[in-house]
Amino acid sequence: MQEQQSDKGKRPGFFAEFPSEGVAVVIGGSGGIGRVVCQRLAQCGCDVALTYRRNEQKAAEVAAMVVQIGQRADSQPLDLTDPAAVEHYYQHVVGRFGRIHSLVVATGADIRMDYLSNISVEEWRSTIVNDLVGFFNAVKLVLPHLRAGGGGSIVALSSAAMARHSPMDILSTGPKGGIESVVRAVAREEGRYGIRANSVGLGAIDTGLMDRVWAHLSPEASDAMRHGVPLRRIGKADEAADAIVFLASERSAFTTGQRLVLDGGFST
Repeated sequence: MQEQQSDKGKRPGFFAEFPSEGVAVVIGGSGGIGRVVCQRLAQCGCDVALTYRRNEQKAAEVAAMVVQIGQRADSQPLDLTDPAAVEHYYQHVVGRFGRIHSLVVATGADIRMDYLSNISVEEWRSTIVNDLVGFFNAVKLVLPHLRAGGGGSIVALSSAAMARHSPMDILSTGPKGGIESVVRAVAREEGRYGIRANSVGLGAIDTGLMDRVWAHLSPEASDAMRHGVPLRRIGKADEAADAIVFLASERSAFTTGQRLVLDGGFST
């Protein structure tokens, strides 16, 4: 039985619109950016199904926040590198919510910044498997469900470094190049089914994976990164989430195969 919904926590006039039936799936919804994406989706009137890899407590907190706003929530652990687990997860979601209308992949490999010459073959392979192969599994296996529901949207988190490569960033740009190719392939091949795919190329953001990247950088490198941005600051999680939710929503219904870069002008 569906929980009673209310307008508590909603944002009247928010710029995103979604189908009244079905659910938005957020892969990595327990992360820094994923959490805000889940919040924004709920504020737009979406039920939210989120996944996590290890942090069950944070995922439960995000799910509770969605329910408090007035929407249904579902939280499940998921290993994207296991295709059978991904397919089983989507079946679970469709069984509970009826259809999937949006997929946001807000996760990636846990990487560090270093020169290509210092990256081991094993580290490279692990990054590709966890980031690119995991993304491929998430997208390929959701397509039949989006088709069955009459279409939908996919949004991937990518990197602003795809537009302007930064030294020591190959562990990010390498798999993200493949992810961008998958996004364009879906846009070209699945548009006839009403399925859109876009990406958001993030620069330095104040949460999520960047928290771990900052830990590996010297104070001098961190200051140089901030001063290299024309806006002279790093981005905020809610700024990233707003862009992601807009691309996932019906307000961007004629936008597909695109990368929206959020980097404060760094790649200009």
